[in-house]
Amino acid sequence: MKTRWWFLFLLLIVAVMGWGGAAEAFEADRESCELGSLKARNLTSRLDFDYHDRVYAQVTSNLTFSLSSKEWPLAEDLALSEETVAHQNAMRCLLRWDEDVPRPREWRLRDPLVTVRGDAVAVNYEAIAWVEHDRVFRVGPWRIDFPKNHRKWQVFLRPSRALENINWGQVEVKLNGLEAHNIFPTPSSADSDRLVWSEVKPVNVRVEVDPPWQRSFNVGERWWSLGWAGVATWWVFTSAVIVLAVSWASGKKSSGPPGWRGFKWVLVLWAVLSVTVVLMLRLLILEPKTISPSWRYIVAIAGGLALLLAARPWRRIVSFPTVQESGAEGVQRRQARAVTVTASAVAVFGFLLVVDPQVFHLTVDLTPRRPQAAPGVVGLVLLGLATLWLWLAAMAAWAWCFVRAGEMVRESWSAVWDEKPVRCTLAVGALLAVVEAALIASFWWTSERSWGRPYWLIDPSGTGRDSQRIHFLQEFAFFGLTWVYAYAWLLTGIALIALLHIRVKARPPRIEGKGEGSWVEPTGVNLLLTAAIFALAVGFRQVEFAGSNVLFGIWLLMMIGCLYAVVGVGRRFSVLGRGERFCIRRLSTRRGRRVLLRKAHEYRNLHHKIYSLDRGRAEGGLTREELEKQLDRLHLWLFDGWDEDRPPPPISVLDAALSWGPAPSGDWWENARYAARLAFCFGIPASIALVWLGYLRDSWTQMLTFQDLIGVPQMVAQCLAWQVTWAGAGLALGALWRVLPGGRSPVRALSLTAAYAIPVCVGALVAQITDVELGYVFLHVALMLLVLTLTSIWMDMATFSEERKFWPTRLGLLLSVYQLRGLSTQVAYLLVQLGAVVAVWHTLASSASRPR
Repeated sequence: MKTRWWFLFLLLIVAVMGWGGAAEAFEADRESCELGSLKARNLTSRLDFDYHDRVYAQVTSNLTFSLSSKEWPLAEDLALSEETVAHQNAMRCLLRWDEDVPRPREWRLRDPLVTVRGDAVAVNYEAIAWVEHDRVFRVGPWRIDFPKNHRKWQVFLRPSRALENINWGQVEVKLNGLEAHNIFPTPSSADSDRLVWSEVKPVNVRVEVDPPWQRSFNVGERWWSLGWAGVATWWVFTSAVIVLAVSWASGKKSSGPPGWRGFKWVLVLWAVLSVTVVLMLRLLILEPKTISPSWRYIVAIAGGLALLLAARPWRRIVSFPTVQESGAEGVQRRQARAVTVTASAVAVFGFLLVVDPQVFHLTVDLTPRRPQAAPGVVGLVLLGLATLWLWLAAMAAWAWCFVRAGEMVRESWSAVWDEKPVRCTLAVGALLAVVEAALIASFWWTSERSWGRPYWLIDPSGTGRDSQRIHFLQEFAFFGLTWVYAYAWLLTGIALIALLHIRVKARPPRIEGKGEGSWVEPTGVNLLLTAAIFALAVGFRQVEFAGSNVLFGIWLLMMIGCLYAVVGVGRRFSVLGRGERFCIRRLSTRRGRRVLLRKAHEYRNLHHKIYSLDRGRAEGGLTREELEKQLDRLHLWLFDGWDEDRPPPPISVLDAALSWGPAPSGDWWENARYAARLAFCFGIPASIALVWLGYLRDSWTQMLTFQDLIGVPQMVAQCLAWQVTWAGAGLALGALWRVLPGGRSPVRALSLTAAYAIPVCVGALVAQITDVELGYVFLHVALMLLVLTLTSIWMDMATFSEERKFWPTRLGLLLSVYQLRGLSTQVAYLLVQLGAVVAVWHTLASSASRPR
């Protein structure tokens, strides 16, 4: 029965792929073009260098010419539909007649525009490319070359043979401020902005362009220009933060549950493995020529299996008294056996496919002996699925290891895993198989969709499409595991949260009314972990240095440093930061917190009565002097418990209650968890909006998204990543709630947003120096402030949740908490933020630049 299901599963994959051989291709050859009578008129071409607001220089080619259907019979076919063989045949004769090399770097917003007026047929062909690598590429009729040890770019006009022997009416190179050298022939007109030739043979036109250093800095194979360099620096800095936190925590003497210190060594192991895996992926993916296809799969399968077994998801690192159970060793043995046998079976199956590829009619290089042969296709699909499954399972195993060690998983789930390990392993394995099936289906759909762009008009036999499909099947597992591991930073965030939770639970039992104030705010290692979680979650990785991402790791340290600076300043200006004794003596007990909330309620009532009395509406028959005396008694009560001689005059019992937060147990960790959940919910619209703006905003971005191999899954992953961003920022807001400055909570949100905005401003300065775009980072700042402001306002309402029964709506409670005048200020503050978000959104949505 299981064999039948696997057979149906493979048939489904092949059906999704739509493997049916080469599609019907147009038949064009040099003889059928009949170019002897071709006479093109009004030939003009323009090459436009646009290097503003982009990391790489953009090159736009525009070619226009007209033909007579009387002089060239195939000209009439140009007016047919773009999908017809005749149209493609005629277009190939004009634009790709003598070319058989694909153009992967050329993009077209549309097919050439054909206009027919009588017997005259006009053609307009526009193409776009970016100077990203120092390799020769073609865009329209132009060729751009990069001589070795020469920073100048050589530009040649090299049209198809059908148009090369005709005098062109006008040829233009728009420099946009670039310096030009070795211009040939002498242009008819020239200035600092453009060069123009009239009535010239196209093969004679050439020019050297000297780009700014910002555009040439990242073009080439220098180490800082490689994508893996930024990823490696990010992982190195992240691992360094983990090791620092672990070493600092190891030096602290504290009691806790058995085995909780062992979790620190698990974190160190993950820090070392994460960097090692990045280097391994570099050898597997970015340097495939140095290793054969068979060995690439062997190393990938072995690496995935080793990473999975290193996680040891069956072990119980931390044993709290509430989860201890008899027979734990026997349970762990069954769990280890289930995971090891399943993973080893998949790995052995993959190894056998590589060692004996002839079973599926594959060569030693994992290429089908006959194109489109079903056994070869199935063999490559199975090999890729096995490899990718191991890496997905490894990520899931590490995530389970962290969340279980940090007791962040439901006890019922843990109980099921303990009671039925085999069923759980098979269920998770099946779920991962569904995920990777969705990934390969998305990759295949995108690959088929994007095939026509580089091979446009140059593959009449369809052999290029067949070879491209085989290449895709050989490489999709490496694409998938590289993309999956790019989001492994989420595992690091989970690990840090787990360690923070363990440290919170490992604290000695607190006696209410006594002890240190470590439960008031995170200090020491806990503060470092909170800062690391904040930096990792918000992940300021959008700004590059002249197109190089080598500074990605620097942003992580800047985020941590800025958060420390905000906390250091906040303690001096926050409400409770100057009243540690007040927190310990008055707020360390539930009774004390209830007294504070009751006095804060009385404070609001007294102010409401004074407000009514000033407007001629007396309440309770009390005079203003009597009401002021009651307010003074509330301030004296606050004064009795304060650290200093007396609290600052602006601080009231209402400020103290709002600064304490809604935590029922009085612990900062409760505030952190509650704020993280709120920010996650408030950030959902922001995440959807950012994904739409970056991937679906118009036809151009949609084309880039749906012709990118990881475009579709990237949208889903980015949406989830932004949700992690909002939740991480909310967790930091709740954890530092009592030490952030401000009497009203929206000010706390503003101060935490500043810790995110300061590196953004530094990034803006770097972008200004290197003349590159900032993308959407200022919109990110505005949305961060908006999400945290909404979170803080809801936190204030939750602080007085016991009064919810007195108000018909939450708005009424909010009006009571902030008072009428305070509410109007908060509403105005929110409206200003919404206006800023809308303004930035409108500017970006209508901008010609399209940053990702």
